[in-house]
Amino acid sequence: MVDASPSEVTTEILSGRYRLGEVVGRGGMASVYSARDENLGRDVALKLFAPQSADADELKRQQAEIELLATLNHPSLVTLFDAGTDTRIPEEPRPFLTMELVDGQDLRSRIRHSPVPLDELAVIGAGLADALAYVHSLGIIHRDIKPANVLLVQVRPGEPLRPKLTDFGIARIVDGTRLTATGTMVGTAAYLSPEQARGADMGPASDIYSLGLVLLECIKGSVEYPGSAVESAVARLHRAPVIPDSVPAEWATLIRAMTALDPLDRPAAAELESALRQALISPDSLPGALAEERTRVLPAPPARAPRSAQDTGPGITRNTAQDSVGAAPRLDGQSHPRYALNPDGPAAGRSDGRSVPSRWLTRFRASRRRTKVALVLAVLALLAAIAVAATILAAPKPAPAVVPYPAVTGDLGEHLKQLQKSVQP
Repeated sequence: MVDASPSEVTTEILSGRYRLGEVVGRGGMASVYSARDENLGRDVALKLFAPQSADADELKRQQAEIELLATLNHPSLVTLFDAGTDTRIPEEPRPFLTMELVDGQDLRSRIRHSPVPLDELAVIGAGLADALAYVHSLGIIHRDIKPANVLLVQVRPGEPLRPKLTDFGIARIVDGTRLTATGTMVGTAAYLSPEQARGADMGPASDIYSLGLVLLECIKGSVEYPGSAVESAVARLHRAPVIPDSVPAEWATLIRAMTALDPLDRPAAAELESALRQALISPDSLPGALAEERTRVLPAPPARAPRSAQDTGPGITRNTAQDSVGAAPRLDGQSHPRYALNPDGPAAGRSDGRSVPSRWLTRFRASRRRTKVALVLAVLALLAAIAVAATILAAPKPAPAVVPYPAVTGDLGEHLKQLQKSVQP
């Protein structure tokens, strides 16, 4: 039935509502048809799996795709509408999925036409990385990232084509039950990660490696590891991908990080999406740095004379969380340092622990030069006035003048003369 022509499979309506059209895609496990949903009157894509076999792993993979796609909802993922089983041949029931019909080509066809420009590649890469970040957050890995599984959609005229990732037929739940036997390779050989090629345990980093090979193929226009399944799988274990010298350094660094041999050295999908989004606003379409930027420390302000706590008002002192030399002040979205209430600071009726002369000396040092000169002159004038006053007070007082008495004759006159002599100094 998979290889049957459309005319042979459209004589009946599948599942009572889907009328099959032409084949739009074909793989080893299923064929994809354009179909008409007679109940809703819309065109859909119907993925019809091969007749069920006795292979338990294959049955699990088919059921896993249905369950996974039913839970996913993201702009860069193909939307699932319905799922069921084709029972037109009772002895050979065939699972099927109905999905949105994407009007456009896949990335494989786009690469065959010409290498993808960097600005267009940034849009495609960012969309795919965003989709992977979403599915990875749900504990899902795709395991078959390749150009043929990336559909390109024209959302609005004049805008770059946007990607939609499809075919989760061999996806698996991280840390869940394995759907394949240990040591078995599942996926397309040319895009396998090293751990995938060895049949080892895989995680989200495996999808990042495969996506790195897809981006490199978009730039070069050719597959990085061609050949048979074994040759292609073994090649990546012996050499790193070859990046042309014409590739900008930022893109080369990005792809090297994505295709690192050690999965722990590869960036997460969210970091990759952020780096590629930065390329969308760059005039040269260059991706940003993968590592998150550390918190920036503002430069220290010019050295200033210390100010007393009284300069900031009672009960308020400057926040000195950073006391080291050259440390930047903490800012709260303003150009001035942050201040905080200090319960131990000076308040009404309570001093700050320093003497009055010390506080005056501090304020004098912080004052302007003109103010300092005026204060010095005032002090000198005061000292001069004090010196003059002290000199005047220390000088000897002149003897008071002797008041002459009127002339008196007789005994009374004699007594007055004696009295005047007794009181003279």
